[in-house]
Amino acid sequence: MSLYITDECINCDVCEPVCPNEAIFMGEVIYEINPDLCTECVGHHEEPQCQLFCPVDCIPHDPNHVEAHEDLMEKYKKLIAQKSASN
Repeated sequence: MSLYITDECINCDVCEPVCPNEAIFMGEVIYEINPDLCTECVGHHEEPQCQLFCPVDCIPHDPNHVEAHEDLMEKYKKLIAQKSASN
């Protein structure tokens, strides 16, 4: 399951730089998470870094993008392979 950012976001700029997959970006009003890039930090860290550092706790699991841990690991492997191929 990927994560998403709620309307409680205060645009503090903490989540974007800690995302290892560059899934977080500034939307029209608040930060947003691209579910195609979000692996909940699987493959990088033990827990999602954006959730860990968010001062207002506004980054829950996205019920519209449910993924098992194994699926997140496969997504991570695919993203790493794409990144390696582009370098």
